[in-house]
Amino acid sequence: MEGDQPRLSGAAQAGPGTRSAEGFLETLERSDLPPLRGDRHAGEDFRAHVVSRDLGPLRLTELVTPAGECFRDARSARAQDSGLWQVEVVTRGHVRAEQGGSTAVLGPTDLVLIDPVRPVRFASSATTHVTMLMPRHLLRLGADDAARLVGARIRGDRGPGALVSSLVRDMTRTLDGFRAHEADRSAAAVIELVAVALASSMGDVRPVDDDVLRTRVVGFIEARLSDRDLGPAKVAAAHHMSVRRLHKLFQDQPLTVAALIRRRRLERCYADLGRRKTTVAAVAASWGFADPAHFSRLFRATYGHSPGARMSNDGALIVNDYPAGPGKDGDGKDVERKGV
Repeated sequence: MEGDQPRLSGAAQAGPGTRSAEGFLETLERSDLPPLRGDRHAGEDFRAHVVSRDLGPLRLTELVTPAGECFRDARSARAQDSGLWQVEVVTRGHVRAEQGGSTAVLGPTDLVLIDPVRPVRFASSATTHVTMLMPRHLLRLGADDAARLVGARIRGDRGPGALVSSLVRDMTRTLDGFRAHEADRSAAAVIELVAVALASSMGDVRPVDDDVLRTRVVGFIEARLSDRDLGPAKVAAAHHMSVRRLHKLFQDQPLTVAALIRRRRLERCYADLGRRKTTVAAVAASWGFADPAHFSRLFRATYGHSPGARMSNDGALIVNDYPAGPGKDGDGKDVERKGV
């Protein structure tokens, strides 16, 4: 039967060494790895090599790269990677990985967990490392635990981390001859070992201080105020926490997350209406207000006059405006509104 025939569980992808930074990034994209941008070493002696193989639902890619830096930002992230976790295992050289406010300085054997759809930056010496991609649902990593582990160094010289590191380093060269069911069972065992290593490392990863985490959340909100879908659920997901945990993080603050989003949007609109020669509806839409009428009501309740009154024919500012008190946001409610 076909299922009983020995096979490589995924296509091996190996080609000649890449001789340019641009070619290297293109090779990564062809290997179906989460995209990266930036300039690695751009001299004539640039050398890089990529080998990818699959084991059931796992994809393992060994990369040999020169010293340099690369990054992924929000614009280059792909929706198709949102269902994956990425684990980097260093086998030669040193890597600095930055994600989620954490910085992991990795030496040979060390690991780091990376979210493939969040911004990340890598800086490294000449290195050899293995990127392992696995389905997110198979790792069964809770949101709060993920927030602690993403971007944090996992030691590969002791305990479960050492076992995962040793296994992954050899796997890119020893995946021949697996039948389909053998590949799936072997992948499940590897993922379980990764889960054990992550759980073990929790004691070595200090919880993020609430003040620091709150600062990150506020920064995330400020950068995405024009996103009409921005709300507590989206903010919580981006920081690998539950909505309940997010609300608890802000429970002793003057504004809830939803109220903070409204307030910041109103403040941006207030500033723009004083200097733009445009329509009220255009300003409202540019800062995430889907309903102009609702925006006008919020604006009037917050500042005491209509958005139109904020503008004059020559763009002069209206003075003596007194915003509503903390937590009011015009309508006096902290509940989230659709499109606000």
